[in-house]
Amino acid sequence: MDRFDYDLPAGAIAQEPTEKRDESRLLVVDREAGAWEDIRFPDIVDHLRDGDLLVLNETKVFPARLYGRRPTGGRVELLLTRPLDGPDPESAAGVEWSALVRPGRKARRGDALELLDRTGRRTGARAIVEGRTEEGARRVRLQVPGEPWAWIEAHGHVRLPPYLEREDRPEDRQRYQTVYARRSGAVAAPTAGLHFTPAILDRLEAKGVRRVPLVLHVGPGTFRPVTAERAEDHAMEAEWYEVSKDAAAAIAETRAGGGRVVAVGTTTVRALESAARGRDVAEPAAARGWTDLFIRPGHEFRAVDALLTNFHLPRSTLLLLVAAFAGYDLTMAAYEHAVAAGYRFYSYGDAMLIV
Repeated sequence: MDRFDYDLPAGAIAQEPTEKRDESRLLVVDREAGAWEDIRFPDIVDHLRDGDLLVLNETKVFPARLYGRRPTGGRVELLLTRPLDGPDPESAAGVEWSALVRPGRKARRGDALELLDRTGRRTGARAIVEGRTEEGARRVRLQVPGEPWAWIEAHGHVRLPPYLEREDRPEDRQRYQTVYARRSGAVAAPTAGLHFTPAILDRLEAKGVRRVPLVLHVGPGTFRPVTAERAEDHAMEAEWYEVSKDAAAAIAETRAGGGRVVAVGTTTVRALESAARGRDVAEPAAARGWTDLFIRPGHEFRAVDALLTNFHLPRSTLLLLVAAFAGYDLTMAAYEHAVAAGYRFYSYGDAMLIV
């Protein structure tokens, strides 16, 4: 993992989004030429072709962080990671959850945690600690007025990445969300898609670039650094994904017509590659379920021809995925250039298109 470390000045980490979504920069990396080009994000239209297919992750971030008080009066924080009362997040009632609780050692089985609204006032809602999940998180049952998902939406906080050193603000509900987000269930945003505006998507469509959605609900594990010395010793946290029949058919049609499958974000890559595993052809089938696929150098890509992604943390699973796709040497050289050229890094930062 030491090979996937790099030096990044603290000032290069974007703490705020750009004033407008499409004001970000874009580093276009050509794998065949081993070269790159610095452009503005709206110019991505010039680098995609008639017949290409954009694959977008339409997961929607929900305000998964709740604040409350323990029976003794101490403050407590809950991060709802996934509902447990349904086979997938879409069908779950939202009553029973796997949650990360801080301070966890003081959240004992049977405790009734009083939940607060966004201003810190009492709401009459509670979270009952019912034990631990197999992964070691807390299992909690929400007792809230009305429908649980609606209550969470009204009173929860957006869980911003830990390197954004501030609390969430009302505007984060819109800016830490893609313009095409449709299906609630993500703790974190698929940040490569944050740069798109409806106008850019319309320009791409007019050029003949089709688009198709899929879903991978991004969990908190996306921010977890790899602490193992060797990548293969790291365990990925499972995330729910779904590739529809329509998406699988569009990909097959694109490939047959000579177009490229352009994955918007590493989460889209993981969903497509999960759906393509075990297939005789290098295309995904319709699939849904939980995936813990860890893509790292040596992975044989079956469903992706180009990748749009942001700049990622050192020693992260996301950086390993990018290195697997673009090649280790080219990836690290491009990152070195991005640092020297003043690109903005991480969730609210600039982007890279790898073709």
